[in-house]
Amino acid sequence: MKRRFALVTFVLPAMLAMGSVAWAQTATPTAPNNSGINVRDRNAGAMTAGQQSNRTSDVNLTRQIRRAVEKDNTLSTVAHNVKIVSMNGRVTLRGPVKTEQEKAAIGSKAQMFAGRDNVDNQLEVETQ
Repeated sequence: MKRRFALVTFVLPAMLAMGSVAWAQTATPTAPNNSGINVRDRNAGAMTAGQQSNRTSDVNLTRQIRRAVEKDNTLSTVAHNVKIVSMNGRVTLRGPVKTEQEKAAIGSKAQMFAGRDNVDNQLEVETQ
């Protein structure tokens, strides 16, 4: 009786766990859905948030654009979280948005503060 109890209590769960691990290791890995973005971001010319200038004028420019984006209640939460990077008065917008209208609205807000020729709108419309 004790032997059966030990078998059911310890051995059987251990065998099930080992089988689960073996199954998990043989599962086919899937590529993350942002692989293309990761490759793009490795490009030395791509502006990233880590490259934000600490110059007062650039910090203020980024702050003004961010406030304008955050105040716009028509934008989605995704759009409110786009990356805004300013360097030497030039603004780069990056990240996902839900629609073309959001992309245009954020680009327009950035142009209001930085000027039409000083905005690089790299926002990407999410595909469903």
